[in-house]
Amino acid sequence: MTFLYKWLARQIPGLKLKLKEAKISGTDEGYMKKTWMGALYLSLGLTFVAFLFTKKLGVFLFFPILFFVMFTYLVRVVDVKIEKMKREIDKEILFAGRFLIIELESGVPLYNAFKNISENYETIGPYFDEIVDKVDLGTSMDDALNEVITTTPSPNLRRVLWQILNSFKTGSNVMGSLNIVLDQISREQRIIIKEYGRKLNPIAMFYLMAAIIVPSLGITMLAVLATFLGLNLSLGILLVIVMIIAFVQFMFLAIIKSSRPPMVV
Repeated sequence: MTFLYKWLARQIPGLKLKLKEAKISGTDEGYMKKTWMGALYLSLGLTFVAFLFTKKLGVFLFFPILFFVMFTYLVRVVDVKIEKMKREIDKEILFAGRFLIIELESGVPLYNAFKNISENYETIGPYFDEIVDKVDLGTSMDDALNEVITTTPSPNLRRVLWQILNSFKTGSNVMGSLNIVLDQISREQRIIIKEYGRKLNPIAMFYLMAAIIVPSLGITMLAVLATFLGLNLSLGILLVIVMIIAFVQFMFLAIIKSSRPPMVV
């Protein structure tokens, strides 16, 4: 099985770097092993539950399909975590960047400014704390910045750190270059906000149609037709309809939440 885990890890480009960005400890081979076993246990559990309800051995024929779906879903956990971390970082990037500029303008050394950021920002703080820890252990500021830049999931934070590194190497004014980068990030986020506003209108319209208007009128019409045609609407059928409506609403809310951009200041 070790060979299988190694082979699966090689099929995902850059998995080692993704694990570092997602702050997931362990090797890429170990990650694939956990994913494989998790998919196996979930698939067996769901298949067994389906067998208890149906009492038919035929449900076990769907086990390979269920296992494939579960494995494909679980293997993307690292990508989902990276995307979530990136969104959380982007929410704080402007605050932390301006905090850093204020610190430097006040005459605070760069090392101490990093330490203050690590103590005041929940999401971005650990990255600056990592730089501080590396410097405390004897790593140069250049190398510490380079290592954190490599494992940062957010392109915006990477740009900020890269600008600090360039200014640190060349001896140029850090505050001026940081102001330029933060202004660019702010403009980009405002553009994303406007695009989100344009997308939200059609999504809201489809939500009203598919999750409110159609189910309300549909159930009313179904009740009327059932009365005239003598159809028997059992509790099970009504529960299935309710579950479908709830699923549709959940999907729309998930789409809206996932497409929500980071805040802009």
